Amino acid sequence: MERNTPAPAVAANDHRRGLFPDNEPFSSGWLSTGGPHEIFYEECGNPNGKPCVILHGGPGGAINPTMRRFFDPAKWRMALFDQRGCGKSRPNASLDDNTTWSLIEDIERLREHLGVEKWCVFGGSWGSTLALAYAIKHPERVGSLVLRGIFLLTERELRWFYQDGASMMFPDAWARFCAPIPEAERGDMMAAYHKRLIHPDRRVQAEAAAAWSQWEGDTISIRGPEARPSKFNEIDFAIAFARIECHFFVNGGFFDSPDWLIKNAGRLKDIPGWIVQGRFDVVTPMESAWRLRTAWPNARFEVVWDAGHASTEPGIVDALVRATDQALRL
Repeated sequence: MERNTPAPAVAANDHRRGLFPDNEPFSSGWLSTGGPHEIFYEECGNPNGKPCVILHGGPGGAINPTMRRFFDPAKWRMALFDQRGCGKSRPNASLDDNTTWSLIEDIERLREHLGVEKWCVFGGSWGSTLALAYAIKHPERVGSLVLRGIFLLTERELRWFYQDGASMMFPDAWARFCAPIPEAERGDMMAAYHKRLIHPDRRVQAEAAAAWSQWEGDTISIRGPEARPSKFNEIDFAIAFARIECHFFVNGGFFDSPDWLIKNAGRLKDIPGWIVQGRFDVVTPMESAWRLRTAWPNARFEVVWDAGHASTEPGIVDALVRATDQALRL
């Protein structure tokens, strides 16, 4: 889950930290996975800086220039990549060999390709899910974790957002989400969407993808549907985003057992971490962040009282920028 919204203006007297200046990649390319996928990656900031890897949301959301701006470009060596099937990675919208475990292999493949021994792992929403899974599998490669909008990919979270919960807070947006699905199929919205998103007819995929993507876009900001990012209206983006998200979600994230991340959170105990959570996050409600904090008590936990899910809300930006500055000192 998750796609960035444009950063709102911050009042001149606001004490909160803002994003770092725009910065351009100093290298980029495609990395072969040894299978059907080629992963697009880029490096930004200082080639001799402290290494980090930035994981985008979705799954299927793709990287964007704003993601580079949470780290001081003079001090960090940032690596970003488009996960399988999205952004500039090839082939687009492919579900073949596209699982949490294959994405973890891609992170390791990229780390080795870049010659990094250990790095800070940064991710929000689905990016937090993938960061946690990677850190559990490879704790020796993680110097720190900076996480936002915690998503544990549990059935409870998925039912809240795609069946019954968020629908009560955004009934207008929910009506639009339900529109492509016949009433008889609305008892399992994820299954109904999955059937359409894997349909061989691109027109069927496109109708479902547009509604799926716009539902998320309508709910990520505390401002609601009026702040929907324009990207959610772009059909090529929406098809990859919706197909990949739904593929992961109907398969429970491909985890070995329910609640796998919390069950294995003990492996994080020696990793310094920051958890940033919007109090009014409707996409990934605060319960999951609280559960992670309980299972990983040495992580620093910050609740932003006036924020929802979007990474670019002022309080979220402030907390994440302070966290990345603190991670520099480790």
